[in-house]
Amino acid sequence: MNNIARVEKLKLMLQDHPTDSFLLFALGLEMVKAGESNEAESLFKNIINKDPNYCGVYYHLGKLLEKNGRADEALQIYDLGMLICKKLNEQHNYNELRSALDNLMDN
Repeated sequence: MNNIARVEKLKLMLQDHPTDSFLLFALGLEMVKAGESNEAESLFKNIINKDPNYCGVYYHLGKLLEKNGRADEALQIYDLGMLICKKLNEQHNYNELRSALDNLMDN
């Protein structure tokens, strides 16, 4: 299945479940692949606003911000995500965010 087909399928699924964080996240990832940074950023921020405990979104939003030359914003997202992950005892996601933050600080 190509990117366009996946996007269309996700959008159809979202019609029935418009607040499903997993579907919004998957669509955001597809938007990143399609080069639709603004759309992806909007989807990721929507997840954070409505479901701040969805830990996986912080890493991908931070990476997107980094890619678009917005390192200061990425640092804030990584920090916020690490706080949430620590609170929820989400060690794997915490470690990914810590690594991304360390790499960004080293550059």
